[in-house]
Amino acid sequence: MANRSTRRYVLSVAGSAAVVLAAGCSDLGGYTGGGDGGDTAPKSTTNTGENSDEATEENPVVGDAEQVGDLALSSPAFDDGQPIPRTYGRDDADVNPPLSVSGVPDGAETLVLVVDDPDAVEPAGEVWLHWLVWNVPATRTEIPEDWTPEQATEGVNDFGERGYGGPAPPDGEHKYRFKLYALDTSLDIPTDASKRDVGDAMRDHVLASTQLVGMYAP
Repeated sequence: MANRSTRRYVLSVAGSAAVVLAAGCSDLGGYTGGGDGGDTAPKSTTNTGENSDEATEENPVVGDAEQVGDLALSSPAFDDGQPIPRTYGRDDADVNPPLSVSGVPDGAETLVLVVDDPDAVEPAGEVWLHWLVWNVPATRTEIPEDWTPEQATEGVNDFGERGYGGPAPPDGEHKYRFKLYALDTSLDIPTDASKRDVGDAMRDHVLASTQLVGMYAP
C-alpha cells in the first residue's frame, strides 16, 4: 500500500491566500487551501442560493445528509456527536478514522462519502471539504483507518490534496459531517470533480443517505 504522502499533490493556493489576506484573516489555522468545497458563503452575503449550505434536490451533497432508508454510518473511534480523536486531526497523524457501513439498500451499486465542516464558513468563507470519495462498491461494509481506496476515486479536498485531510479548526470547536449516499449507478466523472460536480452527477440516483457527526477543537 502506498504511503499517504506519496499520493498527495499540492495545488496552487495563491488565489485563496489573496482572498484570506483581503478579508483580514490573519490566522485560519489549516484552512488556507485551494477551497472548492462548493458551498462558498462569504461573510458579507446572506447564506442562500448558490452560497447556501441547505440541501436541495438539485444538489444532494450540499448541506446535511437527511436520513433516507436504513443506511447507517458509524465509527468505532467516536460516537455520533462526540469528539473525534486527535490522531485523526490535521496536526497529528492526519489519517481517516475507521467507519462502518450498514443498511445499504437493494439495488445500490456504489457509495459516495463526503466529509466537510460547515462551521468553517465564518473563518474561511466556505464549507470546508475534508474528504470526497465516490464509486465505492456498495458491498463495502468497513472503511479502515488510513484507507487507500483501490476500487473508488478520491477527489481533491480544500487543502489542495487528493484524499483525506483531517480537522484543523482555527477558531474553536467545529462540527464535521461524514455524509454517506447509496446510489443506483456509478459516476462517470473526471477525477478532479468538485463536491458540487459529484452532487450534480448524483442527482436522481440517490437511494439512501445518512450522516455521522464528529466534533473537533484545536
